[in-house]
Amino acid sequence: MPAPHALPITVSEADRLTLLGWARRPTTAQALARRARIVLAAVEADASNGAIAGRLGTHRHTVAKWRRRYATRGLAGLTDEPRPGAPRTLTDDRVDAVLATTLEQGPPSGTHWSTRQLAQRLGLSQTAVSRVWRAFGLAPHRSETFKLSRDPQFVEKVRDVVGLYLAPPDRALVLCVDEKTQVQAREPTAPVLPARPGQLERRAHDYVRHGTTDLFAALDVATGRVIAATHRRHRSVEFRRFLDPVDAAVPPALDVHLVLDNAATHKTEIIRRWLLKRPRYHVHFTPTSASWLNLVESWFSVLQRRELARGAYRSTHALERAIRRYVTAVNADARPFVWTKPADEILASIARFCTRTSNSDH
Repeated sequence: MPAPHALPITVSEADRLTLLGWARRPTTAQALARRARIVLAAVEADASNGAIAGRLGTHRHTVAKWRRRYATRGLAGLTDEPRPGAPRTLTDDRVDAVLATTLEQGPPSGTHWSTRQLAQRLGLSQTAVSRVWRAFGLAPHRSETFKLSRDPQFVEKVRDVVGLYLAPPDRALVLCVDEKTQVQAREPTAPVLPARPGQLERRAHDYVRHGTTDLFAALDVATGRVIAATHRRHRSVEFRRFLDPVDAAVPPALDVHLVLDNAATHKTEIIRRWLLKRPRYHVHFTPTSASWLNLVESWFSVLQRRELARGAYRSTHALERAIRRYVTAVNADARPFVWTKPADEILASIARFCTRTSNSDH
């Protein structure tokens, strides 16, 4: 069949400016922008539907449809028709009520709202409250803890430690050192049921303790390799004993920068004397209550997740052997933890958080 004649249309100056805005504005929906370009092209002389379709990369019937919609209904014809279905019942006012009540009021009993409590309070369904909470990322049943450092030298220590990570000194080694204390040798009270298709690994919720050990570790920031040792006690004597293999593993031509926390075992007289005898060692203390600044804590976290959390150990000797095997395997394919955030960004973020907490009404 021959193509139907293109419907002639006339566009007023006001409509033309509106159509140009829709076609050029980057925030306009792509479908509406294309319809505006179709109408603008249709007012040109000899603008057939096929020619417009070829120029805009669409179909001739699409051009004819929106050309006809504009001719009969004007700009309103270019918008989408209302979709079928039940009308919206959760109005903006009700959404605002859910948010305001959740964030600004407490329930008559308890410390936080449940979906059922809030639904009963506002006359809504539990599903509606759940949808609003999910849409706005609210989870009143969950909370997180935080602790702000009160170290008077917090800023200086952050800049010092982060500077070591981002720009380590030449001919020097940066070692992050700490202890993971009271590592438990735990054995489940029943055999572990291994995973299989369609079923997760299952283990008894209770366990038998067979003692604890303390893990000392020194992480090489540049390579990700770890020097580790286990001891049954956690005193400055054991820490001093751990420093000897660390000293033996570092080439004598290199300076050593130790990143330590403020534990008392790191500041005793026996440790100070050991450091004074070795002038190539430089100690950098993290701020109090800021263990996240010590990269070896990240290594401890991975160790806990990959080995200790699901391991079964019938004795502290078995636990210590497992830790040594893990360290050997990780060092064989070591990869460093890369610190990326400058000190200024860290301090600015903490400043913003302090401002929020100081302005809080709680």
